[in-house]
Amino acid sequence: MAISAGTSAGISAEDRRKLEKLCQKFRRKLIDVLHAKQTGHPGGSLSVCEILVSLYFHQANVDSGNPGDPNRDRIILSKGHAAPMLYLALAEKGFFPYGEIDTLRDFETRLQGHPSIKDTPGVELSTGPLGLGLSAGLGMALALRLDRSPARVYVVLGDGEINEGTVWEAAMAAAKFKADGLTAILDWNRVQLDGATDDVMPSGDLGAKFVAFGWNTIHCDGHDIGAICRACDEAAAAKGRPSIVLAHTVKGKGVSFMEGKSAWHGSPIKDADYEIARRELDEGVGA
Repeated sequence: MAISAGTSAGISAEDRRKLEKLCQKFRRKLIDVLHAKQTGHPGGSLSVCEILVSLYFHQANVDSGNPGDPNRDRIILSKGHAAPMLYLALAEKGFFPYGEIDTLRDFETRLQGHPSIKDTPGVELSTGPLGLGLSAGLGMALALRLDRSPARVYVVLGDGEINEGTVWEAAMAAAKFKADGLTAILDWNRVQLDGATDDVMPSGDLGAKFVAFGWNTIHCDGHDIGAICRACDEAAAAKGRPSIVLAHTVKGKGVSFMEGKSAWHGSPIKDADYEIARRELDEGVGA
């Protein structure tokens, strides 16, 4: 798939349509694999789809042909349970054969339930215990600045994950060190493992919180490829402070009975549910 690489001013209508079709492909494959394996995390993988597709196939300088490029952009999936969607993006980019997706969570697979930098080509940080990604991403961004590298660091967070105190320690430090090479993107689907985020641990006005912490704060529709790309461009243009994109998303996006439901954080997809989900996703192609 020929898509303009690297950060640019917005995205063309043609490229946007290509990426929207890629999202449909990924959603269908994700449902197929998680149904076959009877394990994995469908809800948060579906909600983060457009974010990861926008980063890997338009915004970020990431090349499977030169994975060790010191000036590559770094993408960290801090909400590591959404690994199935990350693996789909990495396979499509050419980091490993696309058919290897079918080995998800198998014994001795390279595609474990959470990303492993030791095992999986293209993974920049092992994640799983929530709250690790932002502080590690900050360290990477500061190291890149010392090296005078133009590379950026993107950290994809979950809104249940930001209950972790380490996230806010990193937020304070990133502002202190004026880490303008760091962009966090919050997959703000408002649902976590145990229920709605506002019930489990209310976060209040997140935009105001990050502004108070000294961050450049941007809201966008997290299922709109163009809006995500524009938000990332705006983040890259901000100087002297880190940026966060608050991407408004829907958990389980694309499958009606999964949308907004905490039960689909990690539930296995039974046969009857699979048939409904696959039919809905097939009907959504080209919409």
